[in-house]
Amino acid sequence: MWWKKHKWKVIIPVLMAAVLAGVFYYGGNAPGSRGWSVADTPASSAGMTARVTETPDTAADEPVQDGEKESTETSSPEESAPPTDGQEQTPDLEEKAGPAESTQEINPETGKDNYLTDPVPEGKPLPVEPQEVKVAVTAHTCTISISCATILDNMDLCNPEKVELVPEEGWILEPIVVTFNEGESVFDVLRRTCKEHKIHLEYMNTPVYNSAYIEGIHNLYEFDVGELSGWMYKVNDWFPNYGCSRYQVQAGDVIEWVYTCDLGFDVGGGYAMGE
Repeated sequence: MWWKKHKWKVIIPVLMAAVLAGVFYYGGNAPGSRGWSVADTPASSAGMTARVTETPDTAADEPVQDGEKESTETSSPEESAPPTDGQEQTPDLEEKAGPAESTQEINPETGKDNYLTDPVPEGKPLPVEPQEVKVAVTAHTCTISISCATILDNMDLCNPEKVELVPEEGWILEPIVVTFNEGESVFDVLRRTCKEHKIHLEYMNTPVYNSAYIEGIHNLYEFDVGELSGWMYKVNDWFPNYGCSRYQVQAGDVIEWVYTCDLGFDVGGGYAMGE
């Protein structure tokens, strides 16, 4: 009697529960053979990075072509021979190439040029923009060295993981004579030399300064020996106040890459010798 009177109160909820269970499972929201349904999240678009790490296997090794900025021709540890006749170049390349015009237009409002460089001291080479340079077949020689000797006086500040990388005498590369093509920059010479001598190099292309910024050499990076540490370069005992991609090398130049532990004050280049 009770069943006849109340059966629909029992059957209807049971049917509703069965329908909901079916929807739950076959709609893909239940665990089991279909698994949990998880919406795919589009990957966020990462910004382009200009950081480049080069080892002997990754650095470019192609001959200079007409109009290219970077030369990757290698040279021996001793003084390199000029390019041979077998190196083909366009007939008029040498006429078009050579030292680019060096000018520095200073914004009177900022006191700097378009790439945030302070006025270059009188008598010192002005920066040359890499995009305006055409490398020539004409070969010259210069001297280059890489030193981290200042770290030896600051081993207490050195990252413990980097201590074993510091050479006993501080030389990563003792002074050597290398060959370069007319029109090449300090950065070009460093990059090729590191490739040839199997020296790790990492740099960041910085458009705002129109130059490469050297972050690490021989796996020794900026800030590895305190917050004031990093790499600097000088040419003929002068620390340029602009990037190494903008310094056009001349025959006989002496290029020195040095590691500073005190914003340059420990290597004679404090505030790029403005001190």
